[in-house]
Amino acid sequence: MINVQNVSLRFGDQKLFEDVNIKFTPGNCYGLIGANGAGKSTFLKILSGEIEAQTGDVSMKPGQRMAVLKQNHFEYDDYEVLQVVIMGHTRLYEVMEEKNAIYMKADFSEEDGIKAAELEGEFAEMNGWEAESDAARLLKGLGIGEELHGKLLKDLSGSDKVKVLLAQALFGNPDVLLLDEPTNHLDIKAIQWLEDFLINFENTVIVVSHDRHFLNNVCTHIADLDFGKIQIYVGNYDFWYESSQLAQKMAAEQNKKKEEKINELKEFIARFSANASKSKQATSRKKLLEKITLDDIQPSSRRYPYIAFNAEREIGNDLLVVDGLSKTIDGEKVLNNVSFTLNRNDKVAFVGSNEIAKTTLFQILAGEMEPDEGSYKWGITTSQSYFPKDNSKYFEGCDLSLVEWLRQYSPEDETETFLRGFLGRMLFSGEEALKKASVLSGGEKVRCMLSKMMLSGANVLILDEPTNHLDLESITALNNGLIKFKGSILFSSHDHQFIQTIANRIIELTPNGIVDEEMSYDEYIQDAKVEQKLKALQ
Repeated sequence: MINVQNVSLRFGDQKLFEDVNIKFTPGNCYGLIGANGAGKSTFLKILSGEIEAQTGDVSMKPGQRMAVLKQNHFEYDDYEVLQVVIMGHTRLYEVMEEKNAIYMKADFSEEDGIKAAELEGEFAEMNGWEAESDAARLLKGLGIGEELHGKLLKDLSGSDKVKVLLAQALFGNPDVLLLDEPTNHLDIKAIQWLEDFLINFENTVIVVSHDRHFLNNVCTHIADLDFGKIQIYVGNYDFWYESSQLAQKMAAEQNKKKEEKINELKEFIARFSANASKSKQATSRKKLLEKITLDDIQPSSRRYPYIAFNAEREIGNDLLVVDGLSKTIDGEKVLNNVSFTLNRNDKVAFVGSNEIAKTTLFQILAGEMEPDEGSYKWGITTSQSYFPKDNSKYFEGCDLSLVEWLRQYSPEDETETFLRGFLGRMLFSGEEALKKASVLSGGEKVRCMLSKMMLSGANVLILDEPTNHLDLESITALNNGLIKFKGSILFSSHDHQFIQTIANRIIELTPNGIVDEEMSYDEYIQDAKVEQKLKALQ
């Protein structure tokens, strides 16, 4: 358990938290959510002791241990991988080093023997004899093979380093586990393994993540950072989101009879409780949901952008034909004889481990790059709008205000009032609409690029990792907007729920060909035939 009492923190005039009082209890996984800049990562640093709060304190029971997912990927570069994982249990690692140093002494004394015996006893109490096998098991679960366990951390790829640091945090059964964006850079199998690990983890977990599917699978509670306070809600992210929307609806209907509101709440809880059946956490969550009362749900102050794509014309029978596309970049063949045909109403998720391959394909289809071989042909009734992964060329050195920046991509007769209204729906209201395009944050640039796409009226959208840099509110709004879009979509994303709810077709790019299936993402990753096809291409 971790107890937070009267914690407050300000940075200059900005109040992040004020008099936060919470108990995080064992057996629960808390998803810490809040708008960008609300202070989620800062709060985790207060819990870990990395940052000191201006008032209040954070405490745990004596003898309990906290583990934190480290964000410095270079801190352990000169240590072997297996060693890095064991270092997650600081005291265990200290005992290992200390007793090994004693045994290495040339003049081993009786006093050394007594000290070594004491250390051996402590070592055994901490399950030290299983340390290497436990560390190896964690690494294997996350996809780090035995051949890498003896290598120095600096010799691993960036994504593998993240997995090792995650294994370090999970090692040794900590009493409290703090995870800041643990799914970043993880592949599907590693995320699924982590979900299973956390579902069965019996101590306290506090996690920050933009991955809604992950939060939905592992969280028993949502810790909502809003109004400078942190409020705990039973349930996963979807339950919190839907309940906050329901609360706003009820607040707007002040004259509605309380009995009607209670019945609506009961129906809402019953619907979510019925879905809570896949894990022991979900089962316990179901019992807690059934105890919620009308006063337990509160409207949120979150602002969601309005994202809606409207195609100016319908797509005819022909959408896209790709024939034998190949492309080599920096000596690596990233696209190898890629061929497929897309049909109207297709919403296709392009997946695969090679990020450059997906980006290169989209750049070719958007006309920004020429293939080395092959061809592609868009249907005559199609019009395309492209969202690049790297949008820097649209903003670097641009001294235009947002109104003038957007005017470049809008019909000439649009008024400033229209453009300001449009920007307001994308959360650039008042003076924010006059900000220089060159000073925007990553998330603000994405919202501007989405505005540009919405103004285009295109009936085909090409989106390369559009959820990067967005907060949960903007991801949710974009997700809903693309679900409702009547045209066709080609996109890539690491957001499981984003792919699952939008795509009706999956194309996986591999070095030796593609796997193309008309099915949902969940069906795709669980389909044994798909796995056989992927193995045949290896």
